[in-house]
Order: sequence, then C-alpha cells, then structure tokens
Amino acid sequence: MERAILHSDANCFYASVEMLYHPEYAGKPLAVGGDPEARHGIVLTANYIAKRSGVKTGMALWQAKQVCPDLIFVPPRMDLYLKFSFMLREIYSEYTNQIEPYGCDEAWLDVTGSSSLKGNGRMIAEEISRRVKKELGITVSIGISWNKIFAKLGSDYKKPDAITEFNKANYQDLIWKLPVSDLLYVGRSTNRTLQKYGIRTIGELARTDPSFLEWQLGKMGLVIYSFANGWDDSPVSAEGYQAPIKSIGNSTTAPRDLENDQDVQIILMALAESVAARLRKHGFKCNVVSISIRDNGLFHFSRQRKLQEPTDITDEIMSAAYQLFRENYHWPCPIRSLGIRADDLVMGQVPVQLDLFMNEQRREKQEKLDRAVDDIRRRFGYHSVQRAFMHQDKILSSLDAQGSHTVHPVGYFNGR
Repeated sequence: MERAILHSDANCFYASVEMLYHPEYAGKPLAVGGDPEARHGIVLTANYIAKRSGVKTGMALWQAKQVCPDLIFVPPRMDLYLKFSFMLREIYSEYTNQIEPYGCDEAWLDVTGSSSLKGNGRMIAEEISRRVKKELGITVSIGISWNKIFAKLGSDYKKPDAITEFNKANYQDLIWKLPVSDLLYVGRSTNRTLQKYGIRTIGELARTDPSFLEWQLGKMGLVIYSFANGWDDSPVSAEGYQAPIKSIGNSTTAPRDLENDQDVQIILMALAESVAARLRKHGFKCNVVSISIRDNGLFHFSRQRKLQEPTDITDEIMSAAYQLFRENYHWPCPIRSLGIRADDLVMGQVPVQLDLFMNEQRREKQEKLDRAVDDIRRRFGYHSVQRAFMHQDKILSSLDAQGSHTVHPVGYFNGR
C-alpha cells in the first residue's frame, strides 16, 4: 500500500490564536512580537493583513512598523499557544499515533493505516481541516503526498485554509516548477550555490547529475537530489518521540545598547546562568561554548571554544563566553544583542579524565551551589535569589527569567 502522509500547518498560528482573544482587532494588521518600547525581539508571526503590507516573520519590530505604520503588536503568550498546539495534536491523534511535530504549529501525520476506517488521505485531511476550524477557531493548510518532503511542500503550496495533494501523477507538473529554495533543507547558502550553476527550480535539481551535486555540496547534494525526485522514505515518528538535544542556547536583544565590558558581563551572566540551568535540568554537560554578537550596525558574527572538560557549571560557561568576547570584539560599535550556546553535549554522568591542574573540589562545590540555587528558584521563583553583580545596572538587570553570574566568584543575595 502506498503511504499517505499529511503535513498540517496552522496558518499564522500565534496571530490566529491572538485574534480569537482580541476580536476588537478584526480587520486590522496584527503581529506577535516582543516589546517595541524596550526594543526587544522580532516579529514571530503576523496575520495576513499585516503580511500583505510587507510584514515578515523575523523582521525587527521597528522594521515591521516602517512597512506597516498601523501595525498592532501583541506580546507572545507561549503558554496559550502550547495549549492550542496540544489541542491540535489531540485532534490528529484520533487519526493516527504516528505524529511528528515540526515546531508547535506544524506536524506530519502518517495516516496510511487509517484508510480502512477513516478513508483516504484527502478525506482525512478534509475532516481534520473542518474540525480544526469548528473546534479551535483557527485554520490549517494541509499537504498530502506519499512522502514527508512533498507533503510539507503541499502545506506551503496554497494558504490559508487549503488542501493540496501531490501524487506520482502530478508532482512533476506541479512541484518541478517551484523555486529550488522551496525544498526543505535548501537554505540560503545551498540556494546560492545552486543558483550559481543555473539550478533554479526543483525540476532542474531533479535532472542534475547527482555526482556533480555531491562534488559541490557533499552528501547534502545527494540528499536534496533524492528529495527533488520524491525518493524520501523516512518514517513519521510515533507520537511522543523527541529528537535528542544537540545544543542548548539563549540570546537576547538588550534593553539598551551595550557600551562597555561591564554591560556585556551583565548580559552574558544572565545568559550563562540560563543556559547552565537548562543543561542541568536535562542532565547534560557541554564540551563547547559559543557566543554570537550583533552590534547596532547589524554586523553579526559568532565564535566558539572547546573546553578542557565537559561542564554544566555557570562560572565556567560564563568565563569561556567572556574570554571569547574579549578576544574577538574591540568595540567598533555599541552592541545590540548577545547569545550563548552550549554545544557538543554529553550525558551529565559521563566519566571524565581528571586534570591535575584543575581544582576538582572547587568544581564540585560550584556544582552543588548551582543546583541549590536551581532548587530555590524552582520553589520560590527566579527573583528569590540573584547575583549581586547584576544590580550594577537596573535597566540591563531588568531582563526577566534570566540569571546572572560574574566571571569571578561573588556572593548571592536574597532578593525576596
């Protein structure tokens, strides 16, 4: 039996949910984003009225306001969106247990085994579409195909509130005309390489010599060649499956431009403590620390450093991040945003070779201190205990849900 794979994508998900709770904004351009007064964040999503005015996901808030002066911003409410995401999955689960999320607003469904009870893929897609609209008040676009890649293309092909089927009889007429950049996993860099050699459509990619693609793009060249030809047999993961965590990171746009090393320390402390706490929560340690920097001229770069030992200690992550900053940034411009990421993760209990030049007793004490602070914050909230160093600048320390820690040990103080 040929597989029946659906890809369901909630249209303008965050904005659609917000419109349900803000009927007064009906007919007006709306975007979900950060705080425009604090210069915090980007456009996460916008409704179709705003999109027609040129507002795009990923735009800085000020850019979105320039292209659409009447744009209404609402702050994101992730708890609400996750609630709707859960309700979407409840509907999907009545048709299959093979549900693979792709973010909180998209999912693949393998409904092959449901055809004897629920009908073919199109019948199931039509029923899901009706139910989501009636029960949740939002809409989904659904793609249908025999593989995940073409099903994803189908959900993007026509929006909003549409159903598109790509089968073996029509995919060359419909899919092969699309820009190669529409294909999953063809990012900006890959697209530039393909364009350089005159490969502009998915059909042109499908007809290209695979050895040439491998020479230019390595193994990924063969992967996207297979995708363009519909040769994707990857399974839809069963409900409840979670991909292993590959990295843990956090970044933020500062409430004001950062103008000196102390400003940077305060923000890096907040980010380092957040990343370290999440490492401990998930039972990981990292071997590599990376930082990303964007200045107020929007110049952006990132750097990384291999650590001597795997760690989840806030001090060590902070120290590595700050050293990377000092070595790679010399203040050509004030800084707008910073990020820290922990990479090359290993399980927290993995045995390591002790280093004669490291104070293992001190590291053990730091680990216990960090975990004690985690427990206190879990019980009484983040602000129950904080680092005193953060309060040298009240504006920068206003970052919520972030911890902070200086490069050198300083005392905690009770903020309650």
